[in-house]
Amino acid sequence: MTNRQLDRREFLNWTIPAGIGLCSCFGCRTTPITQRRQLLLVPESQEVQMGVAAYEEVKTKNKISTNAKYKEVVDRVGQRLAAAAKQQNLGTNFDWEFVVIADQTQNAFCLPGGKVAFYEGILPVCQNEAGVAVVMSHEISHALARHGGERMSQQLQVEGAGKILQAVVKKKAADKEEVFMTAYNAGAKYGFVLPYSRKHESEADEMGIHIMSQAGYDPSEAPKFWERFASAKSGDAPPEFASTHPSDASRAAALKALLPKALEEYQAAPTKHGVGVPIA
Repeated sequence: MTNRQLDRREFLNWTIPAGIGLCSCFGCRTTPITQRRQLLLVPESQEVQMGVAAYEEVKTKNKISTNAKYKEVVDRVGQRLAAAAKQQNLGTNFDWEFVVIADQTQNAFCLPGGKVAFYEGILPVCQNEAGVAVVMSHEISHALARHGGERMSQQLQVEGAGKILQAVVKKKAADKEEVFMTAYNAGAKYGFVLPYSRKHESEADEMGIHIMSQAGYDPSEAPKFWERFASAKSGDAPPEFASTHPSDASRAAALKALLPKALEEYQAAPTKHGVGVPIA
């Protein structure tokens, strides 16, 4: 059978375990906290498998930081956020892992399965533990909300299953990892793809501010971080309509609107952490 003859049935046959109904796997899920309905055509177990494989590749291809302070802070904040998520019955099947990459890129990410990477370049912008919690809670929210799987499902619809189905039918791990990373990261298209990615980013902000608050980190730090991040950028940022991320000003404003509820959660947290703890 040629690749052009592949259809969704082959994808479903490969991904759905025997005896499990279609509704139990696909189209019947809402995101945690925000309760937005999702279409998911990829089982979470497959997302986690690809996420773990991609994470191992990231660690192999990048230099791991030797900065003991950075590593200690990232791991401590990560464990607290993971514990807060678990209390909400989120990420209970994740094997959390946190690593700092020796690179001055201002970025961080979390792959399915709870595999988190921070680049050294973002940590001075964080300034303190609460700032690290802002970034990390946002990134782990992508994984908890299964945004990677949702993007793959979206790509399956938009592109008629092309490359994803080729990788699935061939069952080549390297191809599937590439597909996952392409789907998980923002696409390069305007219209349907980019606004959807901005929705994911905004949703991760909303989920993240509640998770960090429940973990005992002051949510007031969230809009402050994005204001610092905007000031730390070099060069002009792209206009929001052409970006896969909301503008820093937009997300800071949206986070401020979420503060009343988040502050209630913060005040209810048994232990408070991090605003006054510098990381450098």
